Amino acid sequence: MAPSASFNRGLALLVAVTAFMEFLDGTVIQTAAPAIAREFGVRATDINVAMTAYLLALAVCIPATGWLADRFGTRRVYLTAIVVFGVASVLCAFSPDLFWLCVFRVLQGVGGAMMVPVGRLAVLRSIEPRDLLDAMAYLTWPALLAPVIAPAVGGVLADTVGWRWIFLINVPIGIATLIAAIVLVPRRDELRPVPLDWSGLVFIAIALGALVMAGELVGEATTNWPAVVSALAVSAASGCLFWWRLRRSAHPVLDLSALRINTFRAGNAGGGVYRLMIGAVPFLVTLLFQSGFGWSAAQAGLIVIALFVGNIGIKPATTPLIKRFGFRTVIVWSNVIGAGILLLLALVDSTTPIAVTVVLLVLSGAFRSIGFSGYNTIQFVDVPPALTNGANTLASTMQQVAAGLGIAVAALLVRLGGSLAESVTHDGDWLGYRWAFVGAAALLLIPLFEALSLPRQAGIHATAD
Repeated sequence: MAPSASFNRGLALLVAVTAFMEFLDGTVIQTAAPAIAREFGVRATDINVAMTAYLLALAVCIPATGWLADRFGTRRVYLTAIVVFGVASVLCAFSPDLFWLCVFRVLQGVGGAMMVPVGRLAVLRSIEPRDLLDAMAYLTWPALLAPVIAPAVGGVLADTVGWRWIFLINVPIGIATLIAAIVLVPRRDELRPVPLDWSGLVFIAIALGALVMAGELVGEATTNWPAVVSALAVSAASGCLFWWRLRRSAHPVLDLSALRINTFRAGNAGGGVYRLMIGAVPFLVTLLFQSGFGWSAAQAGLIVIALFVGNIGIKPATTPLIKRFGFRTVIVWSNVIGAGILLLLALVDSTTPIAVTVVLLVLSGAFRSIGFSGYNTIQFVDVPPALTNGANTLASTMQQVAAGLGIAVAALLVRLGGSLAESVTHDGDWLGYRWAFVGAAALLLIPLFEALSLPRQAGIHATAD
């Protein structure tokens, strides 16, 4: 079935580009940390706080985007988000020290928090149901591509033109996307001004912020476990207060009504675990090659590009595959084969031919791409127009949390794997990474069971020719 004449490919591509900027800036400074640290006179590990500031701002601000879109309109909020993100990027580039870099990274996160969810809402409101699969194909690739190439982009820019260009490169892209947005984003808006549930927003912001902070602490080389437990306790307590407020608010800041829809729930509950693993795998692979096999950062970065090749190489086939076999089949087999590839990666060692490793990584990237497309689309196939904004905000919030916890889960798997290897074989080095891949494969059983509960005809109206 061809897309309808009203399908605005330009708008979908525009939102994809701005989403790519937001996802890229989440981790792009990781490899540039030594260069930034030298200039600021701090330790390289101290630069992690700038990444954490950005991720916290995203997690805390995303829940408010639905209310902002209803109150001011998607066009106005989206244009403002691009401007805020661009200005914050310039300020980050000219930061005089780490403190101001963190402050401006928070501002950048605020812009990013509005940019991606509101941009996707503009696309969802502009398309017919038959166009959903094609539209989501455009919006899926940034989340797959950015985490894979971010380390390389950050490293190359820092080594050639200087770390400040990591942020300055957003300026021409931001200007171009702002001009495109003025032309492409529909002027008609569905305004629904309602009072902002300030109490609910504060409670959910604290809950999500503390959860992401706990994940960041777990991902550090030496974990402060009392701080992790404290952050989780704060998150749980604030989450309970949010639930209490939710049941009493006429206009909750996060509308959970969409969770009653089976396909939306599958796309965000099981899909959340799947997305979490998507964030964990590149980190696990890089650690295996560097710490387990003693490769250089450049060697590890080059071979991980194979994931990117698989992600992008399979992209033209993802929509035809979903249309041919249906959402349930594609999602189930993406989980099964994805888990199988992780088990095979657990068998890789320093004597494994490079070609075999590259093939496994390409296949891993391909099936990650297929599964990601399936989950990102099925979550909206049965959402009625009246719930689109609430469902989009809720999905964006859950996806940001999953992305923020991916590296933390990977780090935890490595530590648990190392402890297990040490207790069994008294070799907690690279054998620990093997067990980490086994643990990651086991975690993919969670979304598999969720996918198997879907009806075979789930989302068929979005795939029928």
